Amino acid sequence: MNDWAEHMHCAITVCDREGTVIYMNERSRETFNKNGESMVGKNLFPCHQKRSQDMIRHMMESDTTNCYTISKNGAKKIIFQSPWKDDNGEVQGMVEVSIILPEELPHYQR
Repeated sequence: MNDWAEHMHCAITVCDREGTVIYMNERSRETFNKNGESMVGKNLFPCHQKRSQDMIRHMMESDTTNCYTISKNGAKKIIFQSPWKDDNGEVQGMVEVSIILPEELPHYQR
């Protein structure tokens, strides 16, 4: 399993504790690369408002997640943000997964 996330049908972006982007899959690069310039190696905090910056820092400090929906370019998306940890359970940064939702989304009670 080389890079299992590379061609998934969702955007996956990973940063370290300082906010430096360390991984973007194909969909994430298509979404966020400005003028063909990769965000890998760059800090994501300047791309966010202070409220969002504080929220990202809080999630890493408190090991909590965040989930919400947005509408962008005519598509509805669900955004899931979660800290990622090393083998010792220490938070090392954040992962954001952005999934385009279909117009009709089934909901099941299980």
